[in-house]
Amino acid sequence: MKNIFIFFITALVFVKLSYAQNNEINHQDYKYFDENYNPISKSEFEKRKWKRGLLSIKGDSTNHKILSERESNGLIENRKYLDSLLTISTSKKIDSTKPLVIIYYPGKDKCNSSGKATRRSLRSWYNQMEKGISKIKESNILYIYKNTNGLYGRNDAYKEWIEDPEQTIENAFFKRHYPCSSFVVISEDGNFISHFGELIKDDIWNALEVLTKN
Repeated sequence: MKNIFIFFITALVFVKLSYAQNNEINHQDYKYFDENYNPISKSEFEKRKWKRGLLSIKGDSTNHKILSERESNGLIENRKYLDSLLTISTSKKIDSTKPLVIIYYPGKDKCNSSGKATRRSLRSWYNQMEKGISKIKESNILYIYKNTNGLYGRNDAYKEWIEDPEQTIENAFFKRHYPCSSFVVISEDGNFISHFGELIKDDIWNALEVLTKN
């Protein structure tokens, strides 16, 4: 009986300590930063995060919140090398004479694991997106994940997803965890437009149209 009592007291103390530590973490003071990781006040952060084109994401520390541009553009140095890497990963020939559209799943988060969308409605959404892309220009369309946590089930929407080869896509375009999913469109000559956060069909189509015109 004495041993049981000691075990109970020890367990109770452990639970209280764990709760105190978690409570401390949950109530820690957040630090706020702008797009260039310059510190700003909480009020300024809250005011600016609703500005169109900005996104609130986690920073380098658990108590850092930073603002991020929703869109980026640039030029990759070797599109053909990327195509060869993706060809090996997908076991399908990537046509370097066509644009490359990549839908990127960063892993499970509150954004991509909530909402009323069903697997059926998501499948319809992806099919409409692909048809819209084909109307603009025939393209290579790939679905790439960082990890499968939360992917298979609703989010995969009957599409063939492949693991990011050597974290190439993450390191090149999505260096932070952006909520939901993101995309990047890469032209034949390596120019790209990437978009962070929610997937919107019009944004994907517009990015492809811009790169096609250029």
